[in-house]
Amino acid sequence: MNWMPLLSTLAGAVIGISATLIADRNRWRREEARHALEVRREVYSEFVSALKTAGEEIRAVALGDHMSDSARDAAVREAFRGTGIYTASERLWLVGPPQVVSAANEAFHSWRAIRDAYAHGLTVGSAEEAPLIAQRRTTMARMRHLMREDLGVGPLEIE
Repeated sequence: MNWMPLLSTLAGAVIGISATLIADRNRWRREEARHALEVRREVYSEFVSALKTAGEEIRAVALGDHMSDSARDAAVREAFRGTGIYTASERLWLVGPPQVVSAANEAFHSWRAIRDAYAHGLTVGSAEEAPLIAQRRTTMARMRHLMREDLGVGPLEIE
């Protein structure tokens, strides 16, 4: 019996199945990478939005009138907590690469420093507020830059 046609058919089948498996694996990897990128984009947007909202909320409380220092402290802390920033931060810690998580953590702590200062009576627009605002701007710019880099968007070049 001539084995050559059978071996040729078998070799062709192995090559075809292998090529299909490799192509499917590559497609799966691309889809997983695309999905992971979309998840990070969503988490980054949620975190940055929560930070901005927290800033607006604590500033609004700091501009308001309060019966006592303790009432102001409680109001500022509740305004910060009520924005969902802690949940957004935890999501970012789960899916972000180390450099983005580190930068986001610095930005988060710069906002908390402002929150604490407002809670202790710092006046919006005062000279004492200026270095805190400068630090916040620096940390936010670094965080946004790293997030955009991770997402493949590129720098804004306006900060």
